[in-house]
Amino acid sequence: MASSVGVDDFATTRVPLGARYSWWSVAVQRFGQISALSQFLLGATLGFGMKFWDAFLALTLGAVILEVVAIFVGIMGVREGLSTSMLARWTGFGRAGSALIGLAIGISLIGWFGIQSAVSAQGLALLVGGLPAWAWSLVFGLLVTAIVLRGFHSMTWTAYVTVPAFLILVGWSIITELSRHDLGGLVASAPAGPQLTLLQGTTLVAGGFIVGAVITPDMTRFNRSAADVVKQTLLGITLGEYAIGLAGVLLAHAVRSPDITTIVTSSVGWVGILVVVAGTVKINDWNLYSSGLGLVTFVGTVFGRRVNRGVATAVVGVVGSVLAAAGILDQFIEFLTVLGVAFPPIAGIMVAEYFVVRRWRGDLETSRATGTVPPTAPTWVPATLVIWLAAALFGKFVEVGLGSINSLVLAFVLYVIAGRLGLVRGVGVSRTAEPVSV
Repeated sequence: MASSVGVDDFATTRVPLGARYSWWSVAVQRFGQISALSQFLLGATLGFGMKFWDAFLALTLGAVILEVVAIFVGIMGVREGLSTSMLARWTGFGRAGSALIGLAIGISLIGWFGIQSAVSAQGLALLVGGLPAWAWSLVFGLLVTAIVLRGFHSMTWTAYVTVPAFLILVGWSIITELSRHDLGGLVASAPAGPQLTLLQGTTLVAGGFIVGAVITPDMTRFNRSAADVVKQTLLGITLGEYAIGLAGVLLAHAVRSPDITTIVTSSVGWVGILVVVAGTVKINDWNLYSSGLGLVTFVGTVFGRRVNRGVATAVVGVVGSVLAAAGILDQFIEFLTVLGVAFPPIAGIMVAEYFVVRRWRGDLETSRATGTVPPTAPTWVPATLVIWLAAALFGKFVEVGLGSINSLVLAFVLYVIAGRLGLVRGVGVSRTAEPVSV
């Protein structure tokens, strides 16, 4: 459905089979998400604080966490054809709980949108000039907003252009810079900055894409089979983490800086602007897209008003651009660490409900046969909210093991136990009829 603002893209309904895409079309977008400038920045952050092989291990552990989460929630998405925040209504959170998830996703991805726009703005201000960094943040943010307004189809074609361009330019940057150094010496060299532990590094890796993993249904609802989800996840996350992440690690060792703009300009000079722009557009469009979906769910649930996805996208795009201009990039590491423990419980609960407890699985299966959504949903599921909070706090404050893994596993286990004890119960019943359009 289209409007004067943008394409609605099945924001609150199932994606019909006839509107789905080949696995390759979706896989290019998945790879574009993980092989973006943010991954370069993450690799550089690790390389600035870790030895090469320690960073390699952190990337490996983080990638495994992300792949497991993305595959399970991705399969839920392709089966049901629903966005993450809509699917949450019948996977443990209820109608009101799903609104909280939609709001949390929206706020988090506005933050990511701001981070990505700020990275691009720094490069554009240095390499092009003409405008201060804050103004470039606004320009870049509005450019991405214009792409996302046209929906999944427009984003697919953007991926076909930006992903190859970014990989070619990054390859050039790597070869140019590393040719000036002894590769063996870089691998063995000590990091230039304050040391990061393996636990900190792995949490940064998992936190760097954990929101992307949790919101996988937003993308996989356009897939055609579970096998497609597995293929694109293994290909996109594995190659993205290693190819781009390790490149960032080596370049940080070579340049002795975690700053992406410094790395790019020292390697390929003015061509670095293309690296910056191409590497940011593809990840930032998905940040904005899923943030808009979350906002649509939140407004529809809380206010009973149907907001077109294009309108929500425009609002989020402007807010994210302003945040970028305000300097949100300065909070990058702290932001990733918080995400690393706050969002995994959402996936743990949804997977536990859908595959093990199955309290509302029958409602989804019945309505799927007719291409609709279940007519009702629980309003609240108190046990879920308690488990979410407890698991997030456990992941944040318990220093044994990995915070992201701890919170994910604990949420899964507690929900299964609560389900077996009969504690997973809805309070109130809400009809899922279409809200009034505005």
